[in-house]
Amino acid sequence: MKKKVFISGPIHGMENKQEYRQHITEVCNRLGFDVIDPWLREKVIYRKKEPCWWNNVPVADFVQRDLEDAERCDIMVVYMPKISAGACMELFYAKLKGKKIIVVSDMECLSPWITYHSDIIVKDFNALEAALKQVS
Repeated sequence: MKKKVFISGPIHGMENKQEYRQHITEVCNRLGFDVIDPWLREKVIYRKKEPCWWNNVPVADFVQRDLEDAERCDIMVVYMPKISAGACMELFYAKLKGKKIIVVSDMECLSPWITYHSDIIVKDFNALEAALKQVS
């Protein structure tokens, strides 16, 4: 059975900058992983125009679906060009469930919480393939 990789990363404030998901997906496909990308399900929600639209989303269902995706994965790749509450929560939850965590971030000073709960931290997508091979 193929291993599954969950793609986590910031969405809020980056709704129109989700190209990183395609980069991660391409690497995963090349290595034979199945990809779980919640953006494919949620991008419609994030296209709302009104301010604070997320206050009108059924929060429990929204979060529960992401947690279930995290439980189904073997590896989580967390793209972190900036701190994201959702990505940090997904990372923490997945690590508690025994998943392997790879963080892709060029931030100079990642929080000790992020580094502690990560198996591998790489600076860019060029190093992602080797990291995935290492944890799989």
